[in-house]
Amino acid sequence: MISGTEKRERAERKLVQFLDEAHASELGLTRVLQSQIAMTPTGSYRTALERHLRETRSHADRVQRRLAELDGGRGVVGTGVALAEGAVAQVLALSKTPFDLLRGTGGEEKILKNAKDACATEALEIATYTAIEHLARQVGDDATAQLAASIRSDEEAMLERVRGELPALTAAVVGAEVLDEPSYDVSRTGAAQTAKKAARSTRSAARKTTRQTATKARSVPGAARAEGTARGAVASADDLPIARYDALTATEITGKLADLSQVQLSQVATYERKKENRATVLSRIDGLRGDEPWTGYDELNVDEIRAALADADDERTAKVRAYERSHKNRAGVLAAAERELATA
Repeated sequence: MISGTEKRERAERKLVQFLDEAHASELGLTRVLQSQIAMTPTGSYRTALERHLRETRSHADRVQRRLAELDGGRGVVGTGVALAEGAVAQVLALSKTPFDLLRGTGGEEKILKNAKDACATEALEIATYTAIEHLARQVGDDATAQLAASIRSDEEAMLERVRGELPALTAAVVGAEVLDEPSYDVSRTGAAQTAKKAARSTRSAARKTTRQTATKARSVPGAARAEGTARGAVASADDLPIARYDALTATEITGKLADLSQVQLSQVATYERKKENRATVLSRIDGLRGDEPWTGYDELNVDEIRAALADADDERTAKVRAYERSHKNRAGVLAAAERELATA
């Protein structure tokens, strides 16, 4: 006869095994969800994936905590098995990612096939936690049973949500592959938006650094023009500092140029040359070109320039006045420059 103590130990070992498998599955699913979000445009399906990624991370944490409670003193063999299972799950997820990105003839079909895979994955998760719940109830472990039931409920809700997305995703495939009306926009995918966010953060940090050092910076002739030229070479109309650029007349564009920085002027000039190449626009840009009073000047607001003028010499203050008059012509900057020159 098996003693009660041995039965409990066997039951706990089996629960730990099942929970280890579930935890490894959650880790692998996290990687798969990340890859799918990266290639899915904004919309209801992407929202569902992002929500489930948060849930999946929470599931992994909750299962790991329960494992620690059940088997906090796990031996070397048990730990090794858990690590191996987690590693296998993550390797499988990572190896699958390239196929997620390549499968299908177009973006719409890739998303549909990923959604079908998601249904299968959710069904497997539901089965996993159903088994854990019933095992836990049979051995009298209410805490583990409640945990499994809670996670299973999340997985069932996700399965229903993904199934509800299938008609619209299928219609998108028909639009792209049958009607020649594609709707997949790579610029709205998670990967593209992450890249844009990183670029904005980089620009914000650069502006902050420029403002902090503006009073000490020296002008670098040609640097702004080179930067703007590089931007303009790869720019689309949406990237330009003048909204609706391609829809404006030459007169409308020239009326907006004075508000641009030297970098922006060079960007617009390069774009204009490769598109319309209008002499009136390019001539006006040439008239506005010139070195900033100091590097980063164009990025500063009125208060920041006033603060910098307090420590500037007469030559630099005169440059500020001349440059400001031919460009943004801000009354606050001109008044501060005149005041500094008058009291010099």
